[in-house]
Amino acid sequence: SRRSALGHKAALSTLSILVALLIAGQAVTVYFVYQQNGQISKLTRTSQTLQLEALQRKMPTSAKPASKMKLSMMNMPLNMRVLSFAPTADKVDMGPASNKTEDQVKHLLLEGDRKKVFPELKDNLMDNLKTLKSTMTDKDWKSFESWMHKWLLFETAKNAKPAERKAMPARKG
Repeated sequence: SRRSALGHKAALSTLSILVALLIAGQAVTVYFVYQQNGQISKLTRTSQTLQLEALQRKMPTSAKPASKMKLSMMNMPLNMRVLSFAPTADKVDMGPASNKTEDQVKHLLLEGDRKKVFPELKDNLMDNLKTLKSTMTDKDWKSFESWMHKWLLFETAKNAKPAERKAMPARKG
């Protein structure tokens, strides 16, 4: 009977030590997680700061003045344009195919970069957007989505109808 009492006390002591070690382990884990949380917050702030700096670097430093943009040529009819009598052999500026906005924009973009390619989009809007998405890089598609969002906001603001005002009866005072 004495032996079983000693064995029981030894088992209880061992169990108490294990429970104490588990509680101490949990406390140490909580301490390290708390410290890591501060470091994660600091890394998040640093990451956000770097992303803002990267966006600022991508923004143009200054817009071109309107006098240098060649906008006056965009609205001038084709038959009014004066062509040079002696065009250079390596660069013949033929102007846009028509006065359609799409042709004017293509012409201006090609003046900046002759290697630009414009896909043929002849389906409905959703199919054309799917085609565009499949031909663009993820970065370019995200940029395009951002532009579409801003364009939609602009169009919505432009076409917003003022709320109809209801006539309110005058109060008798």
